[in-house]
Amino acid sequence: MATEQGSNGQMELHGDELLVVDGVKKYFPITRGIIFQKAIAQVQAVDGVSFSINPGETLGIVGESGCGKSTLARCIVRLLDTTAGRIMFEGRDITNVSRVAMRPIRREMTMIFQDPYASLNPRKRVGFIIGEPLEVHKLGTPAEVKRRVQELLEVVGLNPEHYNRFPHEFSGGQRQRIGVARALAVNPKLIVCDEPVSALDVSVQAQILNLLKDLQDDFGLTYIFIAHDLNVVRHISDRVMVMYLGQVSEVADRDTLYREPKHPYTGALLSAVPIPNPERGRAREAIVLEGDVPSPVNPPSGCRFHPRCPRFVEGHCDVEEPELFPFGNGHVAKCFYPLERWPMTAEEMRRRGTARAQEEPVQA
Repeated sequence: MATEQGSNGQMELHGDELLVVDGVKKYFPITRGIIFQKAIAQVQAVDGVSFSINPGETLGIVGESGCGKSTLARCIVRLLDTTAGRIMFEGRDITNVSRVAMRPIRREMTMIFQDPYASLNPRKRVGFIIGEPLEVHKLGTPAEVKRRVQELLEVVGLNPEHYNRFPHEFSGGQRQRIGVARALAVNPKLIVCDEPVSALDVSVQAQILNLLKDLQDDFGLTYIFIAHDLNVVRHISDRVMVMYLGQVSEVADRDTLYREPKHPYTGALLSAVPIPNPERGRAREAIVLEGDVPSPVNPPSGCRFHPRCPRFVEGHCDVEEPELFPFGNGHVAKCFYPLERWPMTAEEMRRRGTARAQEEPVQA
């Protein structure tokens, strides 16, 4: 990873990062009253997330629904203001810049949204949808904009003659290609992909993923790729960040994470990934997490994962919050009792967690 956590809690910058997210928090207030509203609680959607990404890299972000992935994405591109922390793009702090100052930066950071049906204006033609960013940033005459839009349609595998069609005339996969073309229109350096294939059929998912990889090679793009499907993330990502209840649970390069996960939550997610080999799939026991995800309004004390963790140690995990412990080569995990061997069954996880707690007693 291009940045490290310093002794003062701040990210240590090495100068080659395209994006640095440092201790970002996003809380949504819960209010009571109609005329005179009073905040009575807060939804801790994102709580102290830090990471960095280098030019040309793809960072995959995975986690259950409600873990804060999409909220984090919207904070990064400044569609949402952060509650705390800082966001640095190309060495510049953009956390609190004005809308006017943010406009040229938006040329460098674009987003592909999750729903290809809701993210396109049904009353506008495709030519207008893709060309609007060019007109906003005054990048060419109307004739040049039209020519650029037709080029982009061809780049994403659509017919340039579709310029005058409406979104309802396209399939889901074709609509997502339109979203990709819109994101490419202003030649950005960073594209945040918020579950861009989750609403598509498997065959169409493969087409969009291959398109994104080809575009990255051709244009030197940097991706933040958010998804639920770990197979999808493995296919496209260089590094993977696992989130749980608004916090980072584990970060590692793709091969290391899938081969040697350290956090029990990551292990549980990987145990649910289908295996192409039927014999190995039948032999492996899925790790089923008990209970529901706690509310982000009132998250658990200590480690946020401890109410569902098979390696939970009373008096430690529920009292003290773990840091992101390093395991070498940029691999970090937020766990006091990490997995020693993978794959492990749920019973092995419980047994080893109990044995380790007995061997290494911790003062609460």
